[in-house]
Amino acid sequence: MKKLNLFSILSLLFIFAAVSFAQEMTEEQWEAEMSRLKAKKDALTQEINALRSDIDNLKAMNLQDPEECIDELYQMVGANRNDVANFRQAVNELDGKIKRKEGPKADRQKDLDALKMNKISALPEFFNKVHVDMQRAMDNWVEEPKEIMYTVVKGDHLWGIAKKKEHYGNGFAWPVIYKANRDKIKNPDLIYPKQVFKIPNLTEEEKAKYEKLRKNYKPAPVQ
Repeated sequence: MKKLNLFSILSLLFIFAAVSFAQEMTEEQWEAEMSRLKAKKDALTQEINALRSDIDNLKAMNLQDPEECIDELYQMVGANRNDVANFRQAVNELDGKIKRKEGPKADRQKDLDALKMNKISALPEFFNKVHVDMQRAMDNWVEEPKEIMYTVVKGDHLWGIAKKKEHYGNGFAWPVIYKANRDKIKNPDLIYPKQVFKIPNLTEEEKAKYEKLRKNYKPAPVQ
């Protein structure tokens, strides 16, 4: 069975609409309805013709291959696909360091400034992330002081100082305090009130090392 084209469908709709109202309409109403439906058909016909014309125009256009467009875009910033791939990797790596707050913060800002200076950062893929999002993350990064000072009180010992929540929360990290204050501590078992010690931040390696010691520690059984 042959498919009805769009004009045939419109004609059938026109006829069915006319028949459905014929028995209930006066002659004037009939003529008015016929005029309305004819105008609607003409409008739809014009719209169809316009769409067909647009389709023909698109087919006639010599559209450029999308991949060629991408290469031309990269050439505008003096780069090729490998350059962009390397830049993308650098952005992702730095973004991860910023999110993890791998300091020093000043070094990460220098890294970000270097990315901003690269013309590739102007590409739509990178602009907002590099110039807006990552910089906002840097601005919101509150860097902990490299070290704090602690004044010894009666009853203190290096283990207890290291175990304080405001310091390391881990007594096994006491050697870090000892090494940072060798000029004041001759014997790690002997510290005195009013001595002022530096409490440096732990590196990620030190955190892992002393946390492992803490988890593996098994106290001696009570006799």
